[in-house]
Amino acid sequence: MRRTARITTALATATLLAATAACSGTEEPAGDGATDTTAEEPMDAEPMGDAVLATTDSELGEIVVDGEGMTVYYFTPDEPGSGVSVCEDECLTNWPPVHAQDEDPQVDGVTAEVGTITGNDGELQVTLDGRPVYLFVGDEAPGDVAGQGVEDVWWVVAPDGAEVTETAGADSGY
Repeated sequence: MRRTARITTALATATLLAATAACSGTEEPAGDGATDTTAEEPMDAEPMGDAVLATTDSELGEIVVDGEGMTVYYFTPDEPGSGVSVCEDECLTNWPPVHAQDEDPQVDGVTAEVGTITGNDGELQVTLDGRPVYLFVGDEAPGDVAGQGVEDVWWVVAPDGAEVTETAGADSGY
């Protein structure tokens, strides 16, 4: 049983490292100063009704989450107002776009300007203040912020559209 748990943990760690490297263009994540920013106590998933985006309190303060309560991120290389996402291919696998059903997505508590673009997957992708927003496959439960600060290019989004660039928690080594 212990061997199975160690193998499962090793596979999860390898997947997270691969996800990080895929979006940075490097074989391994840069630096070891990142922090463990997963939520200490996972929040219960509470559907947000018809809202595509909403807000919640986290260890990083008030942040934007999708309709399932999962944390929303910006990708620094995306140019605000450009109408395009630069996250492509494997990056999209690890950092899926937040999708909208129509060009006027509903939000709850988000004060940033909300819009959409046609994402690289061909679907409508939500934007805040002209920047595409994403989820992170490494976030396992609502309120997790494991993608915070990955490669110094992935940042949690505040309700006013600002990047949250602080980190919380202990050193995770990735």
